[in-house]
Amino acid sequence: MADQTAKSILEEEIPALLKSKPELAKDINAVIHFNITGDQGGTWTLDLTKPDNWVSAGANGTPKMTITVSDSDFVKIRQKQLNAQMAAMQGKLKFKPMDMVLAMKLGKLLS
Repeated sequence: MADQTAKSILEEEIPALLKSKPELAKDINAVIHFNITGDQGGTWTLDLTKPDNWVSAGANGTPKMTITVSDSDFVKIRQKQLNAQMAAMQGKLKFKPMDMVLAMKLGKLLS
């Protein structure tokens, strides 16, 4: 757990979770860009409109939402050390545009 990074969460853990629970991808059914800031940051695209190969590096396609968060806060949210709703209220986790329904669905995937 200690070596968890935004990259490992997005490129390994989320695809593994989606393979075990494909209904999550069908439920969300959107393109989301993750803009991760900080030393371990980068940009990833989560395309849940496809049947597989959901995550790619870079900003690909037109997103329904862009999520901006620091690499350390993203890892803390995944490890349940930081509550995503609190992070959003504190401005640490930003959604553009803010789509509460989509954000709640994403919560199932990230927590």
